[in-house]
Amino acid sequence: MCLILVAWQAHPEFPLVVAANRDEFFKRPTAVASFWPGGNIVAGRDLQAGGTWMGISRSGHFAALTNYRDPAMHRDGRDSRGQLVADFLTADKTPLAWLEKQRPLAARYNPFNLLVGDRRSLACYSSVSDEIQSLEPGVYGLSNHLLDSPWPKVESAKSSLARALAALPDDGPLFDLLRDDSIHPDDTLPRTGVSIQWERLLSSAFVKAPGYGTRSSTIVIVSRGGTPIVDEQTWLEDGRAGGRSRFRFSLSGADSSGYAECQPR
Repeated sequence: MCLILVAWQAHPEFPLVVAANRDEFFKRPTAVASFWPGGNIVAGRDLQAGGTWMGISRSGHFAALTNYRDPAMHRDGRDSRGQLVADFLTADKTPLAWLEKQRPLAARYNPFNLLVGDRRSLACYSSVSDEIQSLEPGVYGLSNHLLDSPWPKVESAKSSLARALAALPDDGPLFDLLRDDSIHPDDTLPRTGVSIQWERLLSSAFVKAPGYGTRSSTIVIVSRGGTPIVDEQTWLEDGRAGGRSRFRFSLSGADSSGYAECQPR
């Protein structure tokens, strides 16, 4: 399962700040973050089903996906949800227009949540609620339920993200919040159809379980002038740090357009 924290138009210098953990089985083959062929996309890659869980393109498109946790809703033989992220990163439509086009196709996939954005807007779609939300400036948290569902790790991480924004451009506090492996009390945990033992293991921002856990932590910071920094830390099965990759590049046409002006609530 996963955790995505987003600060959208909530900082005067950095209009898009993302802190995300990807949780997955360690046996699933994965390529670390890199420039994809053509040099227009920075993202990791799922080598089993294709696609990716999060990425950003030189055109300014950003996308990130989480699965919706309910084993009873899972069906074998569905298309790979990771392809949705890859498709948006190369799309030429606005987030809302692209989501409206994809909405009738949602049944092809197992349940998911999808965040998509460009230089002007950010939107979220849940295939479970079938709701498209255009997001106002603010801080958001998404795990394996609906956007801003009050799961303990989402609420805790959102509070930490709000504080970490003050330290930018230092991304250390962002990585710190993603490394939080605190298990939350049973009476605060959701009931999603897995055992209480798994609810406990999955309740922390940083997940450590037999054969499963947080595979990577990724920070995306985009400056007002249109310069993204993507910083990925991979993790080994015992929770030790693996490799680290950092990318800094300019968005196409960033000198003339940049990002929309910050409009805090």
